[in-house]
Amino acid sequence: MLRLALLLCLVAAPLNAEEVVADLSQSRISITTDFDGSEILIFGAVRRETPIPADDPLQVLITVEGPSEPITVRRKVRRYGIWVNADAVEVDSAPSFYAVATSAPWSEAISDVEDLRHDISTPRAIRSVGATIAGSEDFTEALIRIRTGQDLYQSRIGTIKFEQQTLFSTSMRLPANLHEGDYRARFFLTRKGQVVDMFETAIDVRKVGLERFLFRLSRENPLIYGIMSLAIAIMAGWGASAAFRTFRT
Repeated sequence: MLRLALLLCLVAAPLNAEEVVADLSQSRISITTDFDGSEILIFGAVRRETPIPADDPLQVLITVEGPSEPITVRRKVRRYGIWVNADAVEVDSAPSFYAVATSAPWSEAISDVEDLRHDISTPRAIRSVGATIAGSEDFTEALIRIRTGQDLYQSRIGTIKFEQQTLFSTSMRLPANLHEGDYRARFFLTRKGQVVDMFETAIDVRKVGLERFLFRLSRENPLIYGIMSLAIAIMAGWGASAAFRTFRT
């Protein structure tokens, strides 16, 4: 059904050159107390007004990016038998989630110049303009390594299925530890490493229900949130103690 809808769009839409047309299986994700992640199906097509060049294939790159935020990356060193914080780098802006997928090996899909222009690769998506200490790029690599281990940064090279240079599809897994906010998905159509066309759409990620209430309470009324958390902890401790005494008798 998705492919049929895309083909109908290709027929109905006016042709202005090679363009990428894409959509997502869901554009809104609700984070509840039992949220364990979500998988988004991504599909699209290339509409064109010229025949497909046999020796000049197109490629597709897709990025999904979460809200960016400043972050401090610290280096730990061992001194006097203990680990302590040493140097630190202030990263001006790092996406809370970032995934990039391609239909071909990286060097075939995009050139370094186009990557720099559009900030497609994960290191390009992280901005650390104010870093002045020597080896500051090591801190960026450490941030990428940590968030990759948390499944927040994903590299899915060659996972986009491209059929006859017309239809493409893939999927991306959003982990349970997502940040709330406005996400964006970008689609790049390239030839010989050069961007031919680009399309962008939004994904709304929001906490709902009790999760949303607690999140807003912690941000808007931290004192009440702290008192409530302390009261719950005291009640839980008292209940556990009472249950233990009951079982002992």
